[in-house]
Amino acid sequence: MNGLSSFWDAYGGQILQELGPHLYLTGVSLAFGVIVAVPLGIILTRFPRLATLVISVVSIFQTIPSLAFFALVLPFLGIGMLPALTALFMYSLLPILRNTYLGVRSVDAALVDAARGQGMTSWEILTIVELPLAAPAIITGIRLSAVYLVSWATIAALIGAGGLGDLIFSGIDNYDIGLLLAGAIPAALLALLIGLLFGIIRRLVTPRGLKTEVKARWI
Repeated sequence: MNGLSSFWDAYGGQILQELGPHLYLTGVSLAFGVIVAVPLGIILTRFPRLATLVISVVSIFQTIPSLAFFALVLPFLGIGMLPALTALFMYSLLPILRNTYLGVRSVDAALVDAARGQGMTSWEILTIVELPLAAPAIITGIRLSAVYLVSWATIAALIGAGGLGDLIFSGIDNYDIGLLLAGAIPAALLALLIGLLFGIIRRLVTPRGLKTEVKARWI
């Protein structure tokens, strides 16, 4: 306990100072990713042929190393928060887009036909039938993006965006293991916490029928 207390006394102020920008980078880029990718994924379920092309194009961003991608946006957006948010937003898209598309597409066609037979409009079918059943898959995609973004946001420190990455790279530059850990440990804990949080949300939004079906498979 004394060691932990000493560590916090030495680095706690810096951790709290950099945690805010790190959460901002992660939260804002994730929010824009959700705003863009979820509606786009839903639209693409109506155009399966176009979906293959769009998802393939978006997946290209995932193949670009994060440091290289940050470097690519620098000439256009300079340094600081804006280029970091732009790059992180692009990285956030694929898991959310793909899971939204696959989640909605995986809804049993018989349920959709039954809803249509009861006179539901396309909007009602989407909001009452498809989205509730696809919600667990969509939340899983958001969860993946959120966890990835926490780690990628550490790299954003190299282009002046701040965050916990500042502590990590300062620790490396100065051969200060304590400073390095002051950035690395909170980043790792933050990723774990976000993963657990979205895991809870996923269970909450899973329709009871799906929960029963999953349990039945294990009996």
